[in-house]
Amino acid sequence: MRLGAHVSASGGLNKAIGRAQEIGVETIQMFASSPRGWAFKPQLEEDATAFRNEAKTVGISPVFLHGIYLVNVGGTVDLVEKSVNSLVNHMNVAGQIGAAGVIFHGGSHKGVGFDGVLGQAASALRLVLSQSPTDVWLIIENSAGMGSNIGGSFEEIARLIREIDSPQVMVCLDIQHCMASGYRIGDPTEIDAVMDHFDEVIGLPKLVVVHANDSKVKYGSGVDRHENIGQGYLGIEGFETIMGHSAFQNIPFILEVPGFDKRGPDRENLDRLKAIRSRLNVPI
Repeated sequence: MRLGAHVSASGGLNKAIGRAQEIGVETIQMFASSPRGWAFKPQLEEDATAFRNEAKTVGISPVFLHGIYLVNVGGTVDLVEKSVNSLVNHMNVAGQIGAAGVIFHGGSHKGVGFDGVLGQAASALRLVLSQSPTDVWLIIENSAGMGSNIGGSFEEIARLIREIDSPQVMVCLDIQHCMASGYRIGDPTEIDAVMDHFDEVIGLPKLVVVHANDSKVKYGSGVDRHENIGQGYLGIEGFETIMGHSAFQNIPFILEVPGFDKRGPDRENLDRLKAIRSRLNVPI
């Protein structure tokens, strides 16, 4: 169980390594372009090589990219086309830098229902994979269940995976989004049932990364609101329950929290996860 954080790559992907070391990460997630725009600048091969070498030297692994926030495989034809192009760009950069995969949000079905966009979403993601390296995962992140978001339930994710039908498609489980969707993942009396359900409908081998976020809101709220570790409704006890469960023993945990200084994931949040891991004697 390697512990890490989303780290800014502003100024170039190689800048993220130094920032990661400052807070003590073991695994890392980054954006390969601005998360709020479609513009994309390809990575120079020498920069990609430098990143791979530096990450290896300092022992940061695995590496993940996160797709931009605008991606929506359930939208209009124009929006889906832009989303495919953006994901292909990120998948190719992931291949360049030796990243394990690209984590992305499916977007929204805009009120037509999941069934109404399942076919087009799967078709779009198959198109992404047809233009991507074969050794890079395309990683679906569960949503918080807000409004018309795609992937708020394990069943929706499972159906999308089956429709795409590719061994490259994996899952990122965001703990706060699980809570918001009503899964009582931090409750010691419920976690077995939650993860047994995940295994039944999706399959535990599909789980490759966790977004480790406490929650500003209660279970079943449907609202995406991350909180620092131990300051939300999950609390330290909830993270002890999750990190101590057998389903997560070999899964990297990535912080996406506001930070105690309001500047994003920081050493204090990471140290809290490391302290839990140490108390539980979870192997690194």
